[in-house]
Amino acid sequence: MGDPLRLYGLKALVLHAGSGVGEASARTLVKHGATVVAADTSNSDVERHFSAVKGVTGITANLADADEMPALVQEVVDQLGGIDILVNEFPLPFKTPIKASADNLDGLLKSRAALILSTCRAALPHLKKSPAGRIVNMGFLRSCFAADANQEYTKAEKDLANLTRALAIEIGEFGINANYLQPGGVMTPDSRDVFRNDQALRDHCIKASAASRLGEPVDIAKVVLFLASDDSVFVSGTGIAVDGGRTGS
Repeated sequence: MGDPLRLYGLKALVLHAGSGVGEASARTLVKHGATVVAADTSNSDVERHFSAVKGVTGITANLADADEMPALVQEVVDQLGGIDILVNEFPLPFKTPIKASADNLDGLLKSRAALILSTCRAALPHLKKSPAGRIVNMGFLRSCFAADANQEYTKAEKDLANLTRALAIEIGEFGINANYLQPGGVMTPDSRDVFRNDQALRDHCIKASAASRLGEPVDIAKVVLFLASDDSVFVSGTGIAVDGGRTGS
């Protein structure tokens, strides 16, 4: 874990990387030797954001349409010459937290699954050529759910767990790992906007963590680094909760 260049020579695509967890992940991977394409939506300013970061190229993409993912993957392959590491995170199509008994949750999970699978299917031929193919799927932040929507948060995590396990079984024979991260309450720019309007949700996220604090994007990025490296060579189809420890609140 101490080698600062343990990703040297590897090529990574990080989605929704214009800010928050995605940005921290891109910066952490390049810091440890990877060459990174950081993709995000046209209003994310991702190109300017990484313009002065050596080893990271920011590009814009439509991250809401599964049919657009193959073209994005091909653009990255054309630029990097391949893909070794794929970090899947997608922005929510709305800014307000998901409420308890939300009618739109099933549709949201279906859309997320379609986006992840489309990206993975497009990247698979290139990951097969990699000596260290890694897929990391990112769960929704706890701040994406209202304080009383614990069941919805758990449902979203279970949905991602099932998808990732099935993916890991499918690709394991090619030496490719697929895992997922489930963040807790993390202070990203989007979360800050939510917490500004909902102090009770912020307090709930802190109370729900045994660490009694909100996480920082780099807390998540450090675990992305682990899953992207050879340290995780025999870890696949599993999930890691990065939430400071859950209190059950």
